[in-house]
Amino acid sequence: MINSEHTHKRRREEMVKRQIEARHISDPLVLAAMRRVPRHLFVSEALQHKAYEDHPLPIGEQQTISQPFIVAEMTQALELTADDRVLEIGTGSGYQAAVLAEIVYRVYTIERLHTLYRRARKLFDTLQYHNIVTRYSDGTMGWREEGLFDAIIVTAGAPRIPEILLSQLAVGGRMILPVGNQYTQDLIKIVKDERGWHQVSLGGCRFVKLIGEEGWGEP
Repeated sequence: MINSEHTHKRRREEMVKRQIEARHISDPLVLAAMRRVPRHLFVSEALQHKAYEDHPLPIGEQQTISQPFIVAEMTQALELTADDRVLEIGTGSGYQAAVLAEIVYRVYTIERLHTLYRRARKLFDTLQYHNIVTRYSDGTMGWREEGLFDAIIVTAGAPRIPEILLSQLAVGGRMILPVGNQYTQDLIKIVKDERGWHQVSLGGCRFVKLIGEEGWGEP
């Protein structure tokens, strides 16, 4: 067991050095979080030997755990601080939420698929991520009663920028999400200020389709 944990730790260090730092991820909080979170526990036992490789992996329910670099890139783009409250749409494996939880005060994460929700919640408890609050619900409506949020991250492809999530973002807040169709998407970063919101594309990406995307409601 000790040797196994040592091996996983070494593989995490290699992942950060070769896949993340080498691609210009430089935020020390993000790098430290990626070194700490045991990514292999967020995939099935049969896939643990691939957990630190440079690609996404299936987690069931036609969903995936994102490529490590994408997790790091999206996390860095949020410009997080220790006092932030972050909303995540699409818990999935729980890995992204765990990375966020290493950095911020509290993470609110929503999952619509019950199998993934239960699995992630159990893992958060096992790893003692007490600052992660979970919800089994339709993430397209956000989490109005817990807003406003300092940052929002959507971990599945959306057809457009959802106004209902923008309404739950605090002034000065940041949101990042993939926008497009199931074949091509752009990773979009949004910053909200007193005059409205501004967006910039961080480049192409490809995420699984956001379930219930046709249900984006009005704020």
